[in-house]
Amino acid sequence: MSEKSRLQKLFEAGKFVVTTEIGPPMSADAENVRVKAREISGKVDAANVTDCQTSIVRMSSIAAAVIAQSEGVETIMQMTCRDRNRIAIQSDILGAYALGLKNILCLSGDHQSFGNDPQSKNVYDIDSIQLTQAVASMANEGKFINGKSCKTPAEFFVGATVNPFADPEDIQILRLQKKINAGARFIQTQAVYDVDRFEAFMEKVRRKGLHEKAYIQAGILVNKSLRSIEMTAQVPGMAIPEELIARMRDADDKQAEGLKIALELIAKLKTIPGISGIHIMAVGWESIVPELVGQAGFLPRPEI
Repeated sequence: MSEKSRLQKLFEAGKFVVTTEIGPPMSADAENVRVKAREISGKVDAANVTDCQTSIVRMSSIAAAVIAQSEGVETIMQMTCRDRNRIAIQSDILGAYALGLKNILCLSGDHQSFGNDPQSKNVYDIDSIQLTQAVASMANEGKFINGKSCKTPAEFFVGATVNPFADPEDIQILRLQKKINAGARFIQTQAVYDVDRFEAFMEKVRRKGLHEKAYIQAGILVNKSLRSIEMTAQVPGMAIPEELIARMRDADDKQAEGLKIALELIAKLKTIPGISGIHIMAVGWESIVPELVGQAGFLPRPEI
């Protein structure tokens, strides 16, 4: 067995883990990734590298993750089911592991109609639960989906996602349970704004003991403008109290208010039983992450 990722070691040591995201550019500009990585180096425990987010052509998540790691940032490579069949997915998993990546987040992927190539064909040969199971099988049993053995397994630390606010809630709990049973070791949630509703969700999670089978990170989305939070509120499966939108609307300094709201949410979320960390999403405002992490009292990050 190869050495565990730093992320896995931190979770297993009981540390409160802080991660964020790096969005690859819509170009072949490696320096773009390097700059983003340098900004967060030493400020977070790992960074997701998104996979053609919002169904728009961007630099490969594998390539961008390797570049980010060259700047000292451990990465969580995202992989979606949207664009690849099972052959391509497993091929990319082997290649990514061979290049030194050790963490993966399994996703369905935004439908291509969300992007600027709506005429493109989706694939979805397997879904996110099957993808989770496939990666876990490759890691733990050294076997491909077809049952054939892999001589040198890709021993990824496997993660998945859950949306606590999508209806019906019981289905989301069931999907979470299936992903964990499939092999997910850590879970990142959709952005949390409605803490009361999230607490009720986590109570059901604890009742089933799922928090003891996988490490759960609560998602935080940092909004820098009124338009940002209003657009977020329109995303299916999002739940944002009107009070928070009103605060952004009335604020003279929208960015300062967005930061304040994020800090208040973090303070509440980190006290909820069963939460093992925070995942920060600052789409289009990645530069705020070091300040947010510092003001939230998360620095310095733990050694392992």
